[in-house]
Amino acid sequence: MFEQPFVRPSLLQAIDPRVRLAFAALSAVCLAPLKSLPACWLGLALGVMLLAISRPPLLPLLRRLAAVNMFILFLWCVTPWSTPGTVLAQWGIFAVSAEGVRLSLLVSIKSNALVCVFLALVASMDSPTVGHALERLRCPRKLVFLFLFTGRYVHVLASEWQTLNVAARLRGFRPRTDMHTYRTLASLLGLLLVRAYERSLRVREAMLLRGFEGRFRSVAVFRARPVDALFALSLLLCLAGIVWMEWKGGPHV
Repeated sequence: MFEQPFVRPSLLQAIDPRVRLAFAALSAVCLAPLKSLPACWLGLALGVMLLAISRPPLLPLLRRLAAVNMFILFLWCVTPWSTPGTVLAQWGIFAVSAEGVRLSLLVSIKSNALVCVFLALVASMDSPTVGHALERLRCPRKLVFLFLFTGRYVHVLASEWQTLNVAARLRGFRPRTDMHTYRTLASLLGLLLVRAYERSLRVREAMLLRGFEGRFRSVAVFRARPVDALFALSLLLCLAGIVWMEWKGGPHV
């Protein structure tokens, strides 16, 4: 869960992280409101193209896409049957509507397009780089602080939880659906919160002793180059074409 397999050499690594973050957000703003299928397909094509340029590892990519599409599968199980409209097929009291199928397809395409864009542009950066880029983009300093500490210490808390689980199993604990299990899990969660609080105090004291003033300083320096401008212009033209396709018309939900 805490690995970063998408951080690997590719053409996108040469692009300024600020540009990648900014255009990932702009892509979400442009792709999320789309209602025409042609524009959504163009958005998916853009995401796949960026993903191909980033050269992601196949297995982690399939796992992440599978996790997203598992949620979309539940949408397909409900929306075509519950959306009123033109009936495509009917089995007794159950009817599949054309509007429901179109809506499910629309959500599926847009979701996969956004996932591909973010995996290509954002997941290809490590957490400190993302935090530094967010700060340079004038994001709230407290938000950047929270993001960096979450990325740094979530795996520590996960390790503490695994240690508590192992200790409980060594003492004969076996989870069941009874009150003893619920009380034991609540106690483990309470211990985890206490240990997390104590660790946070130690980390804070250690950082203050090292002169921490509430702001992270990075040795990395971001400099805009012609290749960044070319990349930004290309993505801007692609997004403009998608928005124009949406505005031009087509079958809307």
